[in-house]
Amino acid sequence: MHPYTKKEMMDLITGKLRRNFGRDVDEATSLHMFKACALVIRDMMSERNIKTQDKLAKSHARQVHYLSLEFLMGRSLMKNAYNLGVLEPLKEAIEGLGFSAADLFESEPDAGLGNGGLGRLAACYLDSMTTLDIPATGYSICYELGIFKQKIVDGQQVEVPDNWLGMGDAWLIPKMDEIEEVRFGGHVEDVWDCHGNHSVKHTGYDSVLAVPKDMEIAGYGTEQGNTLRLWDAKSPQPVDMSLFSRGEYLKAVERQAMAETISKILYPEDNHYEGKSLRLKQQYFFVSATIQSIVHKHRAEYGTLRNFHEKHVIQINDTHPTLAIPELMRILLDEEGYSWDDAWHIVTHTVAYTNHTVLAEALERWPQQLVIDLLPRIWQIIVEISNRYQAELTAYFHGDMATVEKMAIVWGGDVRMANLCVCACFAVNGVSALHSGILKKEVFHNAWLRTPEKFKNVTNGIDHRRWLSECDPKLDALIRDCCGGDRYLLQPEALRDLEKYQDDASVLERLDAIKQENKRSFAAWLSRESGIVLNTDAMFDVQVKRLHEYKRQLLNVLHIISDYQHLREDPGYLAVPKVYLFGAKAAPGYQVAKRIIHLINSLADTVNSDPICKDKLQVVFLENYRVSLAEKLMPASELSEQISTAGKEASGTGNMKFMMNGALSIGTLDGANVEMHEVLGDENIFLFGLRANEVSELKAKGYRSYEYYMHDSEIRSVVDALSRGFRDGVSYDDLTKRLLFGNGCPPDEYLLLADFSSYRAAQKRASETYLDRKRWNQMALHNVARSGIFAADRSIRDYARDIWNVPVRTIGED
Repeated sequence: MHPYTKKEMMDLITGKLRRNFGRDVDEATSLHMFKACALVIRDMMSERNIKTQDKLAKSHARQVHYLSLEFLMGRSLMKNAYNLGVLEPLKEAIEGLGFSAADLFESEPDAGLGNGGLGRLAACYLDSMTTLDIPATGYSICYELGIFKQKIVDGQQVEVPDNWLGMGDAWLIPKMDEIEEVRFGGHVEDVWDCHGNHSVKHTGYDSVLAVPKDMEIAGYGTEQGNTLRLWDAKSPQPVDMSLFSRGEYLKAVERQAMAETISKILYPEDNHYEGKSLRLKQQYFFVSATIQSIVHKHRAEYGTLRNFHEKHVIQINDTHPTLAIPELMRILLDEEGYSWDDAWHIVTHTVAYTNHTVLAEALERWPQQLVIDLLPRIWQIIVEISNRYQAELTAYFHGDMATVEKMAIVWGGDVRMANLCVCACFAVNGVSALHSGILKKEVFHNAWLRTPEKFKNVTNGIDHRRWLSECDPKLDALIRDCCGGDRYLLQPEALRDLEKYQDDASVLERLDAIKQENKRSFAAWLSRESGIVLNTDAMFDVQVKRLHEYKRQLLNVLHIISDYQHLREDPGYLAVPKVYLFGAKAAPGYQVAKRIIHLINSLADTVNSDPICKDKLQVVFLENYRVSLAEKLMPASELSEQISTAGKEASGTGNMKFMMNGALSIGTLDGANVEMHEVLGDENIFLFGLRANEVSELKAKGYRSYEYYMHDSEIRSVVDALSRGFRDGVSYDDLTKRLLFGNGCPPDEYLLLADFSSYRAAQKRASETYLDRKRWNQMALHNVARSGIFAADRSIRDYARDIWNVPVRTIGED
């Protein structure tokens, strides 16, 4: 790529200001400047994308289509400029035009297209696919408001709209010539001609237009360009003119409003029929538009769909895009006229499924009647798949209907999406070694026995260029000095070279100084944003992730309460001062999770107001946790809380980001923690708690949390504190009862009290180690050095080799 100078970048930016906004630099606002910079960068990516498409048209290479209801992209200006190799001249140009580059980057809103690890993983994978020269496209919905913006009011989460498109639309390129029509409802009739040929007539349906808005993706150190295609929902009839003319203005735009609701927000609440209906509409809308788009381009290029499975692989990220399976069948049967067997062969050699959870409630099931009402033709196809599959299972398992029931696609009035994936997909993968093992042994055990060749493992990975080099530039500089320059950016295994410096006092001291400076930088930012003043001399103990009971933020809280109680009795109790930092969003309808957020804030208010805790103990809940906040927090973190109940976390990717930034982990052997432990050894991680098999055994024997409460005075004191409440007068007796007696669930379902003492002991070990600065810094160095295996580039190479069967760029021979 052309090496741009400061002057060239200034000329490009001023040109955009004049042509697109009618402004000279001295008239431009920061919004104009941001959008002008974004458009300049977007043009560079578009040029790459056109060259990539030209190359693809000649090579006819197999393409990867990555379908995910979430893509948590975060901010794009700095990331895209970094990948294009123009970050420094861009910064210089912005400063040269009289603006602050840092302020401009900070002004960009996070693209709120995801909720947590699922969406962040998808974003990392798009980056790596592009960097590794894999022709790939991501697909999702262009949510107008995305995930909500979290406000904490009186200690409680309040959800407010997050209108990211005000500035974020600068990255989107509408493709009005590639609009697709998606149909809902109506009636389906079977039609037979005089030759006995079957066709389907769909009448009385409602149409929604899917408008593609493409976000260009730049890879690092390559000319490859890929795309994230986001579908925006529009009505084909914006206004009913007859109603409008009669003065019925609201009714006149009702159809438009109903259509646009589909792409309004991510994950509408589904504890009522309307919410379920909207979620199902979202899922079908985005997969139908996607499959139609892929098919139309393929047919235009090849004139047939007979070779579709040879030229495309469709990877569905969790169960949300499962309807891609019957939708592709619909097109092959109804529009192409293929036989069932021919269509099924193409589908089952095209679609692969990544499972992300072992939680039963997350393995989606849709009410049968809802599918019938909204998607009548899709329902017919699902029933046919289900009947054929059930007949095969009945024969294979010799009429064992108990086994067939577990594996059935349609059963008991529900449509089971995970079972449909297992039936139709040519590959099913978990996202960590432990998780993939659980899928085989428990969740999909009988399917694995029947088709073991389908089941794979691809451990998750993260974009190490973003999560290390970009967000921790001082650590990046140290690595470059020790590991042969920037080699690790494309060869993350080169981080291992850091191990050579484990006894080098100057390197360890520099590593420690970097961490302390990062802590001060984060504290300064937080003080500016919220007025909260952190004690930077304390250990930063961090738990940031989606709020769910199995992730056990409540266990962390119980531990802090215990520390606080001991500190009240003995002001010299804590040898190491601690700052506990929490960040989490709870799903709007998940009341227990929202109560835990309230509890964290009640505890923070009590602890932070007590003079005994000054400079010893501090608790902070970080409002509106998001990608851009994580990019500031990860480099400053020292102890990473990865404390989920063993066997419940599929993988986790936050654990990898902390590890890569030199934080030490305190955690259970759950998810990717298992593989982290394998590369780190016992000596570089603080393990505690029951293992997955021990969790199963304890539950099988009959876990009684009340006995732990009765026989352990420390547990009893902490749990009683929840019931008594805190300085704000709020009691959490409901959480106490949930721990001891259950409330619509088993008592202490995620075994907090069983792991409490072990967790406390691990925390004590971490504090003791923290006092030995050399040992702590050596452990931090080993964490960074051994984190290369968790780079997304490695994950994508695994997918390419084991599932997609596509070639990847060979690094070192470019």
